[in-house]
Amino acid sequence: MYDQADAHSSVVNQMLYGDHYKIKEVRKYYLFIELRFDKSKGWIHKNQFYPISEDHAQVLNDFSKAVYNDEPIGYVIDGIDNLRTILFGARMDAMHCINHHNKDFELSPKTKSIPELALSLLNTPFMQGGRSTFGVDSSGFTQLIYKNCGTALYRSVEQQTEQGIPLSFIEESKPGDLAFFDTKEGVIHHVGIILPNNYIVHAFGKVRIDRLDHTGIFNPETNQYTHQLRVIKSLGI
Repeated sequence: MYDQADAHSSVVNQMLYGDHYKIKEVRKYYLFIELRFDKSKGWIHKNQFYPISEDHAQVLNDFSKAVYNDEPIGYVIDGIDNLRTILFGARMDAMHCINHHNKDFELSPKTKSIPELALSLLNTPFMQGGRSTFGVDSSGFTQLIYKNCGTALYRSVEQQTEQGIPLSFIEESKPGDLAFFDTKEGVIHHVGIILPNNYIVHAFGKVRIDRLDHTGIFNPETNQYTHQLRVIKSLGI
């Protein structure tokens, strides 16, 4: 999804297999769309457009029954027996699925914790606007992990700060909570997922683990702080 109706403009988001959307504006080669999952908006090329019926859309709107891929890469067989590659976070309910070991597997509700899922994406490269195993930004990473656990986060860092319950002290946090960070000017621009024992996993250059304290994120490799802590939010998961 692009910021403008131009493939050379900035990427603002990415769609995954099973995402659906509403068309808001039509141009010669591009469509301006709104994703149903998080209400994010952007432009896609018309060649990416695939229409579905209103009945199908209503089924997809029931996110309580959604099942998502928790492997870095998987495959689904669609209704006409085409094999399609899917990535972590792709919606898979009502599909015949095989994993990257070429073995069938059954779809079932997720039992993995948020920290466990987050660690499965370690070393995924950073990409602005990304939310897949080929590249994520900080809020795309947190949204992707929470999505797999059945919780919908907004797409941007600023929007995600509006969700959850703020905690007064870092000691009140638990693994899976979200930590937000701001600039010297007070602009919140980064988010990560809290891990046990004062660690955090976040997308900064790549998905990595660093130390977390009252000041912010401390990189032990460079022996310096990289992000200033603003607030911690609990979403009750």
